[in-house]
Amino acid sequence: METTLKHPSGTALKKAWEELRSTQPKTRIRDAARTLQVSELELLLTTDNPAPIRLKADWANILLSCRELGKVMALTRNDGCVLEHKGNFQKISIHGTAPHQIATVIGPIEQRVFFGKWKYGFAVATDTPRGVMRSLQFFDQSGEAVLKIYLQEKSNQDAYDNLIRAYRSEETLEGIQVQAFEKETHATSVDQEAFVRDWENMKDTHDFFGMLRKYNIHRLDAIKWIGKKWAYTVDRLSVRKILDVASAEKLPIMIFVGNKGNIQIHQGKVRTIRQMGNWLNVMDPDFNMHLDESCIDSAWVVHKNTDDGLVSSLELFDADGEMITQFFGLRKPGLPQKEQWKQLIDQL
Repeated sequence: METTLKHPSGTALKKAWEELRSTQPKTRIRDAARTLQVSELELLLTTDNPAPIRLKADWANILLSCRELGKVMALTRNDGCVLEHKGNFQKISIHGTAPHQIATVIGPIEQRVFFGKWKYGFAVATDTPRGVMRSLQFFDQSGEAVLKIYLQEKSNQDAYDNLIRAYRSEETLEGIQVQAFEKETHATSVDQEAFVRDWENMKDTHDFFGMLRKYNIHRLDAIKWIGKKWAYTVDRLSVRKILDVASAEKLPIMIFVGNKGNIQIHQGKVRTIRQMGNWLNVMDPDFNMHLDESCIDSAWVVHKNTDDGLVSSLELFDADGEMITQFFGLRKPGLPQKEQWKQLIDQL
């Protein structure tokens, strides 16, 4: 059963957030929501002057319209990691039928979008010390943000205004209800012989998802159960070496960060690596990554078979067993992974 999350009244919540901001003015809305024990969406809905503008649930066409916005910043995150890319939405392909459509976004902003998990969307104007910051923000049913798109100095403001006019919803903000997701259940054991055989016979890394569905197993259980030939634990902070070597040797990599409604992908080199307390950061002109190392409970090297040879990754999981992020060597379909990447992975 879905359950409505318990939260204080809008007035009480608004007052609590105002008090929090008075003592911690730099607190981000997601962190404030966690402190106040509500969802980020519930906190957003307390804002006014101006209030968020609710958008129709025509997610695929809204995303396609983002191609007109010019250079923007796209942000996707989960509890442990944030990816931010500045660039244009270039090639967008929509697959399937609503409400379970998916989209592939290819270009400076690279994403795999799962509209079936999108529930609410808004145009948001936020006052900042640098002026008004305009954005499009999309949330799942639990009130977690799945994607945010921020206008930049050279974005097309007219296209943004046109998008709001075209997709502004007549539904009120008062009608919004935030509901927790039903907890998923997975198998507690597996036919080991058949499971290993299927793993060894994978033709593509995407076959892995079908295998998880076939056996109804959790991703972390799959890599725990497959055996050390294919997956094994490494130091919890191994990602530091991955990024340091990739930066120093100009080794192009792939970084995947996702939530229920979106996966954002970085493809290319990383240059400026900065450690700030618990946060490991990539601070490049058009790409930022912010990884909260305190969320990392375990790190795994995972090998998968493909028609192009072995594909190896570093995968980070939190204490709940949810994946925070994945790192691969950059490669194109039809080509093997770089030996330089394989050597780096083998050194962990």
